[in-house]
Amino acid sequence: MNPDLTHLHPYPFQKIAELKAGVVPPKELAMISLAMGEPKHATPEMIKRAIQDNLSGLGNYPLTKGSTELRQSISNWLTQRFHLPKDSINPAQHVMPVNGTREALFAFAQCVVDAKQSDASIVMPNPFYQIYEGAALLAGAKPVYLPCTEETDFVPNFDAVSAETWDACQLIYLCSPGNPTGAVINRTEMQKLLNLAEKHDFIIASDECYSELYFDEAHPPTGLLEVAAQMGNSDYQRCVVFHSLSKRSNAPGLRSGFVAGDAKILEQFLLYRTYHGCAMSPVFQAASSVAWQDETHVKHNRDLYRQKFSAVLEILQPILAVQQPEASFYLWPETPINEEQFTKNLFAQQHVNVVPGSYLSREVNGFNPGSYRIRMALVASVQECIESAERIRHFVQHL
Repeated sequence: MNPDLTHLHPYPFQKIAELKAGVVPPKELAMISLAMGEPKHATPEMIKRAIQDNLSGLGNYPLTKGSTELRQSISNWLTQRFHLPKDSINPAQHVMPVNGTREALFAFAQCVVDAKQSDASIVMPNPFYQIYEGAALLAGAKPVYLPCTEETDFVPNFDAVSAETWDACQLIYLCSPGNPTGAVINRTEMQKLLNLAEKHDFIIASDECYSELYFDEAHPPTGLLEVAAQMGNSDYQRCVVFHSLSKRSNAPGLRSGFVAGDAKILEQFLLYRTYHGCAMSPVFQAASSVAWQDETHVKHNRDLYRQKFSAVLEILQPILAVQQPEASFYLWPETPINEEQFTKNLFAQQHVNVVPGSYLSREVNGFNPGSYRIRMALVASVQECIESAERIRHFVQHL
């Protein structure tokens, strides 16, 4: 067996199950889960129709590179959404569909990391999406955790990283908007990181899966390719972004996303994926192409999340230290007691599921940035989110 498998941490939901083992919640209260970031809004009918209309595609092997139509739809969307220079995103060179960004984020490290370098490392935010850490460990690299705390506005402080660390870095994972914090890395910090990548020769993998869940229609989150183009890097050297239809279009079961950016890197990633055997079904490629061409359902999606955040924060802010994030569908409140005890007792007394923040982060130098915090995913219906907030308020008031 691969010895690096022994270095993997249990996944957060496995740890939660162990935490709650033997706990019996009140039967009179229906369970409400704010734990898993699985969108519960209706999948758009246009996606369902496109699947039904293209079932003949089941009779064909899919192209790993993706269909021309899908790559063109993605290219058009990227150019419009991030105000990229016309024709700077070549559908044949700068774009590749993937079966959900989770598998692509993981596989990417296996492709680009040279583990023969004794100091090979992958930098990532802390807290983080655990796939980054697993990808680093199984690529034979050392994970380097950058704390994202309230003092840093919940984004990494690139100035605090030593030159030696940047020299050893082969890849950095960004997550903007962030999971679990919802924080957005601003243009200035992205420019700083792009300059560091050029100076120290590392690749930036920007997970932007929550980029379409924001509150201010006039100010959507900035993307890595957008900043690169504004700096004159219209070839997107060292830059690869990851996007998904799971959150944007409420289609997590479609397992559809894409990677885009540096053509030379994607050429090698395509070679890797051709052997990997992970091409997207032609049926889902056709449905994905339709989804990337429509913004009406995405705007409606944001409206629903605005309703939930407004109602939930009105209930919780008087009794918890919690703020509306810049984007995403998460809340990252402080807890008045230990986050594990908070999670366990909340489930036992109110039948509400949340995630202890420490399960989404790692302790470094005696400090875990997820301590005394929980993650709440406002993915349930508006009424269920309001009900869960009422139960949490009752729970906190009686601590």
